[in-house]
Amino acid sequence: MLTSELEALAKARTIQAEYVDGPIAGGYTSDLLSDVMAHAKTGDALITIQAHKNTVAVAGLVGAPAIVLCNDRPIPGDMVEAAREEGIALFSTPMSQFEVSGRLWKALEA
Repeated sequence: MLTSELEALAKARTIQAEYVDGPIAGGYTSDLLSDVMAHAKTGDALITIQAHKNTVAVAGLVGAPAIVLCNDRPIPGDMVEAAREEGIALFSTPMSQFEVSGRLWKALEA
């Protein structure tokens, strides 16, 4: 699946669209950024409720091409700007982390 397909998959809206529309290899769901740094893999979409620029820094560090912010969390402008600078796609969804993770797993399983 491609990064741009996350929008429909997660019933999301694109917040930061200046990214390379490359493949999503998997997903990692966590709100603990040290956990993300230790276990996420390059190509994983990061599914979280952590809406701040440090989340973008961690996504960049692990090679996550996209962040899906769940539960319609408010997104600060500095997070959007950091994602733009890093070329990381940023999506917002009203869905829970559980729902987004399940949908992504099912889509990638096929």
